[in-house]
Amino acid sequence: MRDIGIVAHIDAGKTTTSERVLFYTGISHKIGEVHEGAAVMDWMEQERERGITITAAATTCFWTPTYIDRSSPDVKKHEYRINLIDTPGHIDFTVEVKRSLRVLDGAVVVFDGVAGVEPQSETNWHYADEYHTPRICLINKLDRMGANFENSLKSIHERLTPNAIALQWPIGEEGGFSGVIDLMIMKAYKFEGEHGEKVVQYDIPEELRKIAEEKRHVMVEKIAETDDALLSDYLEGKEIPVERLKKALRAATIANTIVPVFAGTALRNKGIQLVLDAVVEYLPSPADMPPVKGLNAKHEEEERHANDDEPLAALAFKIASDPFVGSLTFFRVYSGVLKKGSYILNATKDSQERIGRILRMHANHREEVDEIYAGDLGAIVGLKNTGTGDSLTDPDRSLILEKIVFPEPVIGIRIEPKTKADQEKMGIALHRLADEDPTFRVSGDAETGETIIEGMGELHLDIIVDRMKREFSVEANVGRPQVAYKETILKLAEGEGKYIKQSGGRGQYGHAKIKIEPLERGKGFEFVNAIKGGSIPQEYIPAVEKGIEEATRKGVVAGYPMVDVKVTLYDGSFHEVDSSEIAFQIAGAMAFQEGAKLAKPVILEPIMKVQVITPGDFIGDVTGDLSSKRAKINEMGERGIARLINAEVPLSEMFGYVTKLRSMTQGRGSFNMEFSHYAEAPGNIAQQIVEGKKK
Repeated sequence: MRDIGIVAHIDAGKTTTSERVLFYTGISHKIGEVHEGAAVMDWMEQERERGITITAAATTCFWTPTYIDRSSPDVKKHEYRINLIDTPGHIDFTVEVKRSLRVLDGAVVVFDGVAGVEPQSETNWHYADEYHTPRICLINKLDRMGANFENSLKSIHERLTPNAIALQWPIGEEGGFSGVIDLMIMKAYKFEGEHGEKVVQYDIPEELRKIAEEKRHVMVEKIAETDDALLSDYLEGKEIPVERLKKALRAATIANTIVPVFAGTALRNKGIQLVLDAVVEYLPSPADMPPVKGLNAKHEEEERHANDDEPLAALAFKIASDPFVGSLTFFRVYSGVLKKGSYILNATKDSQERIGRILRMHANHREEVDEIYAGDLGAIVGLKNTGTGDSLTDPDRSLILEKIVFPEPVIGIRIEPKTKADQEKMGIALHRLADEDPTFRVSGDAETGETIIEGMGELHLDIIVDRMKREFSVEANVGRPQVAYKETILKLAEGEGKYIKQSGGRGQYGHAKIKIEPLERGKGFEFVNAIKGGSIPQEYIPAVEKGIEEATRKGVVAGYPMVDVKVTLYDGSFHEVDSSEIAFQIAGAMAFQEGAKLAKPVILEPIMKVQVITPGDFIGDVTGDLSSKRAKINEMGERGIARLINAEVPLSEMFGYVTKLRSMTQGRGSFNMEFSHYAEAPGNIAQQIVEGKKK
């Protein structure tokens, strides 16, 4: 069994690659093309209309490697189950990539043979590094004008990892790309038949033999370096058998010390079957992965292995609303067996759930099964309290697995229902969509009574509003996009909050003294209880913390959430009769407000990583325009005949940029952008933000 994901920058050809995988493994009998809106893995209406992937689609297929004699009677023994997830490439749907990589054992990273490494490829690569996911690379689209395998490989070495090695070399380039040389066995391959389904092996053309031998030498040396016994044989000049090389390469790939690189063009049906062979040969099975770790009921670390006999440990990695069955919870079983009709514990929320129907997914088709074993993926219908990242375990052997941390939303819009009838439906729809997508947030503005939705970008929110209309029949008016600013503090200060209310009968009394200090960017909120000698009784401490935490949601400069602060509660007082939790909650909030005002509060704005591709004639205009947007230009380079600019630009300056760029470059420029970090807004900009908020 192999659990793999296909990840890449937008338009590198992930979904086209997935469609070929489905065709060659016999899951689909015709090839669906993305540009024709017929891709199996892009099953949502919006995906087909826009030609992009929005949700990660999961499917199960079976593959017998091409080097196995398919006419032999024991061919079934060599069949592998591949659980495949096709993830989105657009940065707005980065949550789908992150949660998929969390539960997968391996990834196929697809690159555009013309563009090489692009910004979203880097982001996805770093997510894979975070989860130590072994991967192989496919340099795709080698039939396109300007495609160059060697340059793309060089961009992987320079920007992602020096440990990538070519296992194949292309035969021909651009329109003349006809097949690949396998450097491991030194044979050439071409792909015949209407859809390239017939893989034909032949001798390497004479004119390519010299380069193939050079590249094989590089490959063997790199593999030998990962294994001491191999290295000594290699240095002694011995010929190393292919089987030993493959075994060492598999171990090195699983250990993340080597990343094998393959060549092909999914659209022209060349090379995909050999990538499937590589998935089987070099990517790990669940049993090859280290045991999963979590915290048991005693808060001690415990391991679980990919074994059916161990207690159940599974992770819910995605919630989806399905028009036919209601709510679907996608999960990965790390150990044990999940059985239909059984009771399990949601260890994260400490609540019991009953397993009704279990489904094995094929994009938008599904088959019912009675149980799912260790290492496998599936979906459960109708769980009541389970959300993304929750741990599902054996009720008697609870285990909380590591949660998935998602990026914060950076953009918001105001939304209101068109009619009274839409009002109630909108609440339900937004709640369901927020359950599905952890990077989508819904909040109410207490002052104006409006609903604000926040997400990762304009396209993200556009799709949400579109889904509300199609799936929940809710018509809504939306406002202009707004940047999700935050606030923080720059120095240490103290604050005191005293809440006393006496009006005959029982009164209210709460009194708290705090220290407030800045934390490094991205650390969030930290509360420290430093009360000595019982000046505030222990039972009121959580109330103070709750009051402070609620106060951080509305900062003191312009009412934006306050982040990266540490609050230490060090003193206070109480009243034997009048003190209550609510009084201490209010006192905590008052102390925070006072301290924050004295701690040099500032506004933070989201900074985006922007890559602009433009013809050379317009480079001056484009860089000048970026500079006027407060951009920091990090590097300029070339991509074929086009010029490339990498910059960091505040999100507030980027609205409507697509139109501006097109008009500056006669429609020939393009750009992509993703969130980078939050940074302090300059004084004049902060002033404008405060005034805009007052309006």
